[in-house]
Amino acid sequence: MSERKVLNKYYPPDFDPSKIPKLKLPKDRQYVVRLMAPFNMRCKTCGEYIYKGKKFNARKETVQNESYLGLPIFRFYIKCTRCLAEITFKTDPENTDYTMEHGATRNFQAEKLLEEEEKRVQKEREDEELNNPMKVLENRTKDSKLEMEVLENLQELKDLNQRQAHVDFEAMLRQHRLSEEERQRQEQEEDERETAALVEESRKRRLLEDSDSEEDTTPTQPHPALRPNPTAILDETPKAKRKAESWERSVGTLGSRPQLLGLVVKKTDLDTSIQRGGAPPLPGAMKNGQAAGPAPQTPSTSSLSQLGVYSDSEDSSGSN
Repeated sequence: MSERKVLNKYYPPDFDPSKIPKLKLPKDRQYVVRLMAPFNMRCKTCGEYIYKGKKFNARKETVQNESYLGLPIFRFYIKCTRCLAEITFKTDPENTDYTMEHGATRNFQAEKLLEEEEKRVQKEREDEELNNPMKVLENRTKDSKLEMEVLENLQELKDLNQRQAHVDFEAMLRQHRLSEEERQRQEQEEDERETAALVEESRKRRLLEDSDSEEDTTPTQPHPALRPNPTAILDETPKAKRKAESWERSVGTLGSRPQLLGLVVKKTDLDTSIQRGGAPPLPGAMKNGQAAGPAPQTPSTSSLSQLGVYSDSEDSSGSN
């Protein structure tokens, strides 16, 4: 079984390459190749930018009647990615570059312009030296002076490198690290001191504010007043007035019921008669507030005696 991908072909002993028929292909035949844009360009039709390295399926052909030192020059056809306009460029073996033909403009390239400027200056110098011998001497003098300056600069760089070769970079870095740590430690200590001072100041201010507020808001404690005696008001009121009020509450006002005026017996007379052991005087025996005399004791209890007892009970309850 043969291999799938064979690089070496079998040629029989009687193989004659001259007998192979040659195909007659046109000289300007085009091939489809895959390539990348060799430089930045801009389409003239739509203004689309095509950057370097953009891939295209291009048509390739050989330029007729053009060559450089026997090397053929090829032309490529691509299409704009936006408007599909045709853009062509060809190879430049002399400058190892590509040249734009039509359909687009090559964008600015400083390196290429610099190289072209250097070539132009070199060509002008060669032309001057060819016709003017003094110009050759001047150019040689300038070149020798420039070379001496370059050598001096190179020697300075060498001396600088030798001086730096003896520098201990590890020690420098270590010293720098120590200085940074010391600086950070000092900054931390300063911050702690400032923080402690601020805390102490705020604490003092708070204590002062608390003391001021206590002095302003704490009133003088009043002396506790003695609890009033429930019967103190009875002591302040005159005794006769207190008895009249109690009588008015029980019977009524004397002026409002004139028919009861003859039945009223003053409490003082009743009290005196009771204390002497006698019966309360009759209402008819009282005239102008004076008792006519002791009344005879009766075994039966009259309504007037019950009225006196009622008044005594009221007085006793009021006095208590």
